[in-house]
Amino acid sequence: QVQLVESGGGLVQAGGSLRLSCAASGNIFSINDMGWYRQAPGDNRELVAVITSGGNTNYADSVKGRFTISRDNAKNTVYLQMNSLKPEDTAVYYCNLKSFIPTNYDYWGQGTQVTVSS
Repeated sequence: QVQLVESGGGLVQAGGSLRLSCAASGNIFSINDMGWYRQAPGDNRELVAVITSGGNTNYADSVKGRFTISRDNAKNTVYLQMNSLKPEDTAVYYCNLKSFIPTNYDYWGQGTQVTVSS
């Protein structure tokens, strides 16, 4: 089993910054993807950013140039630095770990609220 604990959400004005953290614990294999998804009320959950254990990254078009994902493999922690926040970034942000060993499996955090006021 893997547990994901997120922190760093909150309320910020448009143009401001927040940094989300997600610490993974449990039976973690070294090969995995970690990422962030978000879900606004009435919307589907969508990918924000993902980073592989080798450091390759992928971003949603809506956050490119504003958000940066990084990870510390020694600490099994992934970060999301969010700059130039917009009201449309308001959502619950979920941490995700995709494990490939021994089988493909998705683990999710409990979610952290990010609210951007205009």
